[in-house]
Amino acid sequence: MSTSTAPIEAHEISNNLVEFIARQTKKTVTAEVDLFGTGLVSSLFAMQLVAYVESTFGVAVQGPDLKLANFRSVAAITELVLRLREGNGG
Repeated sequence: MSTSTAPIEAHEISNNLVEFIARQTKKTVTAEVDLFGTGLVSSLFAMQLVAYVESTFGVAVQGPDLKLANFRSVAAITELVLRLREGNGG
């Protein structure tokens, strides 16, 4: 969990995630592409993605937030990060 999180815009989160996924998969993705439906994300990479999101954006993804819907697309992950940062700790 982070104690201090600098403001970050949705487009910055999205761009960061698109770049990370592209580096890891060697594929170009957009914010809306279904990462699991297209086969870009395996179960192992999903765990790496959760760890990346937590360390990069200073959030803790736990319990009910660890569901496929929150990681299906870059847009969904971005929404999750914004929500977790907004309520950080609550």
